[in-house]
Amino acid sequence: MEKLNTKLYMENCHIMQENERLRRKAELLNQENQALLHELKLRLAAGAGAGNSSSSKSGKKSSN
Repeated sequence: MEKLNTKLYMENCHIMQENERLRRKAELLNQENQALLHELKLRLAAGAGAGNSSSSKSGKKSSN
């Protein structure tokens, strides 16, 4: 019985470590996502402020 408890305890410790690693990774991905969303909003706002017809044509040419 004690061996089983030790085995389960070790498995639980491993699961908790993996959970913490995944939590940190998820937090980093969330931060990256928020930064990209912010950048996208800035670009969309800048594009809307510059005027649609002339800046859209020049923007399309420069991105190709």
